[in-house]
Amino acid sequence: MTYINREHFLQEIAELFETFPVVAILGARQCGKSTLAQQYARHLSGQFTTFDLENEMDQARLIEAQLTLQSLSGLIIIDEIQRRPNLFPVLRYLVDTSSQKYLILGSASRDLIQQSSESLAGRIAYIELPPFLLFEVGKETINNLWWRGGFPRSFLASSEKGSYRWRQEYIKTFLERDLALSGFDVEPATLRRFWQMLAHYHGQTFNAAEIAASLGFTAKTSKRYIDILEGTYMVRQLKPWFENISKRQVKASKVYMKDSGLLHTLLGITDFSQLQAHPKVGASWEGFAIENIINSLEVDRDDCYFWATHNHAELDLMVIKDGKKLGFEFKYTASPKVTKSMGIALDNLNLSEITVIVPQGPTYPLGDKIRVCSLGEYKVNEEQYMKIGNRIPFFHGEN
Repeated sequence: MTYINREHFLQEIAELFETFPVVAILGARQCGKSTLAQQYARHLSGQFTTFDLENEMDQARLIEAQLTLQSLSGLIIIDEIQRRPNLFPVLRYLVDTSSQKYLILGSASRDLIQQSSESLAGRIAYIELPPFLLFEVGKETINNLWWRGGFPRSFLASSEKGSYRWRQEYIKTFLERDLALSGFDVEPATLRRFWQMLAHYHGQTFNAAEIAASLGFTAKTSKRYIDILEGTYMVRQLKPWFENISKRQVKASKVYMKDSGLLHTLLGITDFSQLQAHPKVGASWEGFAIENIINSLEVDRDDCYFWATHNHAELDLMVIKDGKKLGFEFKYTASPKVTKSMGIALDNLNLSEITVIVPQGPTYPLGDKIRVCSLGEYKVNEEQYMKIGNRIPFFHGEN
């Protein structure tokens, strides 16, 4: 048994249930949704019932879903909800006619789930659960988390070889099994080639036509494939921000692999020393740090942007939080310098500050409204970080 601090997500579930009868935990396959749901259920004093829609017996129990569910008491957990979209109208009727609470889990994005859950509007709240984050596992693990990624079985593997092998099998299973079960009709070998090509674009603007030409299909197919990978939490498309200025601004999105461990596997990087010597090491660090900053700030994806002009002024990340524009630069170096781009971004975007995120080292001012901070020391809310006494168990046998 390993102890991982996911208390903040447990608290968020409890808070949402005070207002909503249905709470959905969404995230990539095997990122820890089932474990989190079971941990929440164990904290309750009442009964709970779990249905896993990948289990044929559980599917059979829900053939007459209304009769089955209304006969139960306590919390009801339904895993892999995207496999049974016809359950949403049933849930609407049940929550409108009883006091039952439903915790539903899904491996498809909020956009895809919402297409099927319109009947639950006003009754459902969403939590997007990422793989492990640095503030959950401790800043002393930064290199291990960066190299292995945050998927529990990869991060907690007993050896480097075991972690890498798990990621290889995860990619294979995702392509050959999981996508089909989620209703996506794609050729696994073709999507794998696209995904590997996309890994080489990690941290760059996405050019659908360019990638399509390299792989021998259309730009439309390229856009469809990246939408599938984004919709299953494998990829982040970071939108460009536009200001009313005279400079020509970049309009294409940037693309990042959301999990650094999967990125390294797709690039064929087999150990940490290889990563440090790899041409994509800076881009890998940038993507890893971006995921940790966005999730620790607890902001919606629609409040996260990058900014760039055709004159090469740019900002890696801009987050709008509490009415303020926060700028971030990510540097894989121990001694970052103030750049011309930082000054232009501060002036053009009216930023409250720019934080330069580095792997390790002290926090110190670099210039007016510019500071350097290590990823492990960046704090949004002191209470959010590393409540050692409140750590909860993560069981290897659960997803």
